[in-house]
Amino acid sequence: QVQLVESGGGLVQPGGSLRLSCVASGRFSIIYAMNWYRQVPGKERELVATIRQDGLLNYADSVKGRFTASRDNVKNTCYLQMNSLKPEDAAVYYCNWDYRAAGTSRLSWGQGTQVAVSS
Repeated sequence: QVQLVESGGGLVQPGGSLRLSCVASGRFSIIYAMNWYRQVPGKERELVATIRQDGLLNYADSVKGRFTASRDNVKNTCYLQMNSLKPEDAAVYYCNWDYRAAGTSRLSWGQGTQVAVSS
């Protein structure tokens, strides 16, 4: 089972930037997708960005042009660079890996990192 640990959240003013990191540990053979989600209280978890196995990137319309997802395969880490942050971007951000290990497809979630956007 892969364990994921996010970091990089915090308080930032509107228009500011943050970079979230998600470090993975554990064994896996294939990563199908690395995803970033966010959730605010009382709402469903929202898919923000996806890095597909083939490297293709997908983003929610609300973050296109402002957020950039990337990965470092050597470090088993994925990132979410968030620029031009808006108050509506405030949420707990989670990374999620869809992967294969020991012959089985699996999902792992991190514990989340809080992002606050306020002046």
